[in-house]
Amino acid sequence: MFRAAFKRGRCLIPATGYFEWQPTPSGKQPYYISAANGSVLSMAGLWDQWTDIETGARVRSCTIIVTSANSLTRAIHDRMPVLIEPKDFGPWLSGEAGTELLGPAPDDYLRLWPVSKSVNRTGNVDDPTLIEEISLGAV
Repeated sequence: MFRAAFKRGRCLIPATGYFEWQPTPSGKQPYYISAANGSVLSMAGLWDQWTDIETGARVRSCTIIVTSANSLTRAIHDRMPVLIEPKDFGPWLSGEAGTELLGPAPDDYLRLWPVSKSVNRTGNVDDPTLIEEISLGAV
């Protein structure tokens, strides 16, 4: 399905971090995951464009490539985004590198902490408190 995009539509999707949810008896607990050194994460992505046959509109889309979780994140979720290190940006984007870059990040590359379940409400956007660490005893 993504064979053509893997050859000609590679991209990097920058993010300061991402959320994952851990199932618990009281509902899913969100966690924020970011780079251990505070830098921007660069997620491996694929992009493509096509024409919608009903409207004739050009559609551009992208997807983040995921892999199995590393041991840090595995307790929260069984997969994680593929993270590309700066030294591999050129080889990834040019297609010189292949699937060897698609493994989980080293365990010490990331940090994570629990955050408020307020992140689950779609109306809560652009709120910097959504990534603040909470005590798991807090609401």
